[in-house]
Amino acid sequence: MVAGQKTQEQGWLLPLSVLIVGAFMSVLDTSIVNVAVPKIQIELNAAPENVEWIVTGFTLVLGIVVPLSGWLGLRMGMSRLYIYSMIGFGLASALCGLAWDLNSMIAFRVLQAIPGGILPVVSLTMLYQVVPPARIGSAMGIYGLGVVVAPAVGPVLGGYLVEYIDWRLIFFINVPIGLLGTAAAIAVFPRDRPTSWPKFDFWGFVTIAYGLFALLLSASKGQKWHWGSYPILILLVSGVLSLALFVVIELEVANPLIDLRIFKVWAYTNSILLLGIAVTGLFAVLYFLPQFLQVVQGMQALDAGLVLVPSALVLVVLMPVAGRIYDMFGPRWPVLIGLAIMAYGSFLMAGMTPSTPRFDLEVWTFIRNVGVGLAMMPIFASGVSALHTSLTSSGSGMNNVMQRVASSVAVAVFSSLGASDAAQLMHDRGLLFDGGAQALPQVSAAAAQGSSGLIGLYQATNLSVLTTTYNNGFYVVGILCVLGMGLALTLRSGKVRAGGPVHVEL
Repeated sequence: MVAGQKTQEQGWLLPLSVLIVGAFMSVLDTSIVNVAVPKIQIELNAAPENVEWIVTGFTLVLGIVVPLSGWLGLRMGMSRLYIYSMIGFGLASALCGLAWDLNSMIAFRVLQAIPGGILPVVSLTMLYQVVPPARIGSAMGIYGLGVVVAPAVGPVLGGYLVEYIDWRLIFFINVPIGLLGTAAAIAVFPRDRPTSWPKFDFWGFVTIAYGLFALLLSASKGQKWHWGSYPILILLVSGVLSLALFVVIELEVANPLIDLRIFKVWAYTNSILLLGIAVTGLFAVLYFLPQFLQVVQGMQALDAGLVLVPSALVLVVLMPVAGRIYDMFGPRWPVLIGLAIMAYGSFLMAGMTPSTPRFDLEVWTFIRNVGVGLAMMPIFASGVSALHTSLTSSGSGMNNVMQRVASSVAVAVFSSLGASDAAQLMHDRGLLFDGGAQALPQVSAAAAQGSSGLIGLYQATNLSVLTTTYNNGFYVVGILCVLGMGLALTLRSGKVRAGGPVHVEL
C-alpha cells in the first residue's frame, strides 16, 4: 500500500497529480517522436528503411517491459520503482537528444523504452492504492488527461518544435519534467518497502516477451515485408504459440508474472475487449488523419497537428466530467453513449473528399472525441476497479499490454489494408483510362490539354484513391464502435458499493 487509510480518504489529488506527470510524459513520447522522424533522418544521414527503427525499437521494448512491471513493483516497492523510472526516463531522454548517429539514437531509444514502459503500469497501480473506491471515476477522469490527451497533443507540440526550434528539444524537454516529477514523488510518496520477495517467473517472462515481440514486429513490418511472406508468417505463428505457452505456464506456477485470474472477472475481461476497440479507433484516427491532411491536402506537419487541437481540448474538458458521471451512474451509459458518438463521428469522417474544408474536419474530430472523452476512462475504471486489490498490478499491466498491442496492430493493419485497397482502386481506375473517352469523358478532356492534362488527371485520381482508402479505414472503425456498444450493455450500472470493488466471476 502506498499510503495509509487517511491518505485514501482525503488528499488524494496531490499524489494523483504526481502520477499524471509520469504517465503523461511516457505516453506523449510515443507520439511526439513520429513527427520528428523525417528531420532526424536528414540530420543523422540515415536511410529511410533504417530510421523507422527509432519508433519500432521503442515499441518492441515497451511490449517486453510492460509485463515485467508488476513483478518489479513487488520486488522494489511501487513508489521506489516510480521514482527510479522517472529518473531513468529523464536520463535516457537526454541521451536521445545527444545522439550523434542513427545507431546511438536507436540504442538510446531502446534504453528509454524500459522506464517508459514501466511508468504507465506503476502509475495506474498506485492510483488504485491512493484513491478510495468511491472516487475512482473522478480520479480516472483526471488521470486520463495524461493517457488520452498526450497522443493528441504530441503531433502539435512535436510539429512546432521540429519546424521552428530544434528536433532534439522533443527529448530534452523530458529532462526538467522528469526532475520535477522525481522531486514531487520523493516529497509525496512514502518510501514503501516490499513485504515479500516473489520468485521471478523466468519462463513466463520469456514466453510473453517473445510473443509480444513477434506480434509487434510482424505488425510493424507486415506491409513492408508482405503479410504472406515467410518471415511474417513465422513471426505470427511463433508469437501466438509463445503466448499460448505463456498461458499454460501462468496457470501452473506459484508466482505468475501476470495473474490470469483477472480474466475470471467478467467486468475486467469485458473492459479489456472494449479497451482494444477504443484504442484501435483512437490511434487509427490519430494516424490516418494527419496523413490525409499532409499527403492529400498538402498541409505542413504543424498545420496538420493544429487541426486536432479542438478535439484535444474537448478531451481536457470531458475526461474529468466523464469520471464524475462514472461515479454517479457507473460505466454502462457513458461507455454506450460514448461509443455511439465515436461511431457517428467515424462515419462522418468516412465521407471525406480531397477538398473537404478544414472546418468540417475539425467539427467531425471534435464530435468523435466527445465520444472518446465519455467512454475511455469509464472503460479503464470499470475493469481494474472490479478486481481484488491483490490483482490490481496484473490488471494494470494487462491494460497497458492491450494499449500497446492495439495501437501498434491498428496502425499496421489499417496501413496494410489501405495499401492493398489503394493498389486495387488504382488498377480499376487505370482500366477506365484505357477505355478512353467512351469510358471516362474526363480522359478525353485531359488528353486535349496534352501530357500536362493527363498528369493532372492522374494526380487527381491518385488523391481520390488515397482518400477512399482512408475513408474505408474510418468505416471499419465505426463498425468496431457499433460492435463495442453490444459489449457496453453488459457493463455495470449504478454507483460502486461502499464495500469496494464489484467481483463477478465467470
